[in-house]
Amino acid sequence: MDSFDVLVIGGGPAGYVAAIRAAQLGFKTACVDAFERNGKPSLGGTCLNVGCIPSKALLDSSEKYEVMQHDFAEHGINVQGASIDLGKMLGRKAAVVDKLTGGVAYLFKKNKVTSFHGLGRLVRREGDAWVVDAAGTEVQAKHVIVATGSSPRALPLAPFGGHVVENGGALAFEQVPGQLGVIGAGVIGLELGSVWRRLGAQVTVLEALPGFLMAADDAVAREAQKQFQKQGLAFHFGVQISKVEQDEGGVTVTYTEKEQEVTARFDKLIVSIGRVPHTAGLGAEAVGLALDERGFVKVDHHYRTNLEGIYAIGDVIGGAMLAHKAEEEGVALAEMLAGQAGHVNYDVIPWVIYTSPEIAWAGLTEKQAKDKGLQVKTGQFPFSANGRALGHGDPRGFVKVVADAATDKLLGVHMVGPNVSELIGEVVAIMEFGGSSEDLARTVHAHPTLSEVVKEAALAADKRALHM
Repeated sequence: MDSFDVLVIGGGPAGYVAAIRAAQLGFKTACVDAFERNGKPSLGGTCLNVGCIPSKALLDSSEKYEVMQHDFAEHGINVQGASIDLGKMLGRKAAVVDKLTGGVAYLFKKNKVTSFHGLGRLVRREGDAWVVDAAGTEVQAKHVIVATGSSPRALPLAPFGGHVVENGGALAFEQVPGQLGVIGAGVIGLELGSVWRRLGAQVTVLEALPGFLMAADDAVAREAQKQFQKQGLAFHFGVQISKVEQDEGGVTVTYTEKEQEVTARFDKLIVSIGRVPHTAGLGAEAVGLALDERGFVKVDHHYRTNLEGIYAIGDVIGGAMLAHKAEEEGVALAEMLAGQAGHVNYDVIPWVIYTSPEIAWAGLTEKQAKDKGLQVKTGQFPFSANGRALGHGDPRGFVKVVADAATDKLLGVHMVGPNVSELIGEVVAIMEFGGSSEDLARTVHAHPTLSEVVKEAALAADKRALHM
């Protein structure tokens, strides 16, 4: 029986990063992963295969098409007869995925991580090691890391299949749907709804919550909703879905909105109402691995489960279901196993929605800070007063800074606008060091850049913005 220091079950962002870092630290490491794409093993989990990466590839392609149609003329560039080749667009997306998933396989070889393709199942404990069924072969490992990720949450009234799809299916439509329904106005619903709207679909978003992006700062949510509605996305909030019926031609959804029953007809329906922990086939019950009432693996602050030698990280333990959060947990745990001080600062994990305009934030919203009893000051600065944004032709949105009124410590920064996914990083870095809004305001930013809006928002927190 092969023996390893560390065995990781799951090859997504949490699992493959944990395996690589463990190998770098000198552990004899293996990873068992069952994900397949097009009938072949494909490392990288949901993120690389049917999530973060392919969705961003399609978002980029579809945005280029929309910009060419609507914005090029303003720059003096005239384009006639523009059309899309959806097959080629999907092919490009697949090529990006192939490159990155193949890259993970290369990194495993480079770092001497043994890779098993198939299910990983906990079997029994023998002495100070665990026996794991790794794709049909029993192996031993002193430390076992469960990183099995999550799966799309299905709507009981609308199980996945046919015209009702989850994120993976929504990335592979063979033609642009005329009428597209989206249940759930979260990250996945907004991003995939945006892709197909740009390519010609009429998109209707149905959301059970009473408002839009309620986890975001109120000002950001209002601005984002305004921009999406201008683009043609139709939102319905506070809806209760009572019936979903499929036939050969599409899907009929019956729902209640403002006490009125409404029936809507769609060619395709994307259900994006969150994700659930994936533990099927893990053998959790057989070995006594503790799960909480929602099915997440229970862990302490060091990612230890109730069973000695078994740890868990990533989506399967809950919290923010973000690839970068999962990766950081993988690094932290591997370093803890090596006796180092691995750590993840959950207070400053950035959130990003890759729509147009993009949305990004880190830390507390103004409301969250006040609800904690903190006295706050805020500063806000628009992209419409920024030279680079005007030069790009995209002056939508703003940056908002939330700081402690007494200490000036940065509590949160919230953005909606062009390329804010790339701007949030500097804010996180300053917050990691416990920095202040003045630290951000006094940092020299190159001119002309979009990042100057971040600086000006920090200046505005002290009522001294220079260009507004």
